[in-house]
Amino acid sequence: MKQHHEKPEPTQLSSAEQTRLALIRAALTLFGRHGYDATTTREIAAAARANIGSIAYHFGGKDGLHAACAQHIVETIRGIAGDALEVPEVAPDISPEQAGMILEGALSRMVAFIVARPEGGEIVQFILRELNRPTSALNTIYFGVFEPVHKRLCAIWSAATGEEPNSERTMLTVFTLLGQVVYFRIGREAVSRRMGWKVIGPTEADAIMDVARANLRAILAARRAEQA
Repeated sequence: MKQHHEKPEPTQLSSAEQTRLALIRAALTLFGRHGYDATTTREIAAAARANIGSIAYHFGGKDGLHAACAQHIVETIRGIAGDALEVPEVAPDISPEQAGMILEGALSRMVAFIVARPEGGEIVQFILRELNRPTSALNTIYFGVFEPVHKRLCAIWSAATGEEPNSERTMLTVFTLLGQVVYFRIGREAVSRRMGWKVIGPTEADAIMDVARANLRAILAARRAEQA
């Protein structure tokens, strides 16, 4: 079934909340593009179309805004992960088929957000910058998202295949599943040129998801066959 990638109806935000969110989004883009040191608060305020004093008002300064960007990423990705975070570490009542469907759902949400939506690019760029030049923000993202989401996905993988959740093979498999999605963001220009796509939007994301879903099902089938 195709995913329509419809955006949820936005919650009505107050003027102050709108300014705060605009500053975070502008900072995500600029920190990701230029790095923390090379980005000024004046540039962020201008990009957000906000008064420069609003950064100090909402975040206490540049450091606070940088930390808020990391927390925004945590909250956003936890929302995307959805069911993956709601499944308990040990879920003996989940059938292999149900676990497989949960994995497909998590993968689908990742493709819809990371590949098709501009905000996904801002987040990936920020994270890549942190991975290359770590700051305290990386700790927030790692312990808030990377580790817990990966652990839960490994637990779901275990329920789907019977493999040990903390085995090297399981952990690397989950990283591979996630990495194939991220590539379509970081390799966006190369993919567009090779595929002859002018944009990567919902239609293109559906095509990517079809292949990612087939990859997941093929790996699951092979692993289950090994366990039989």
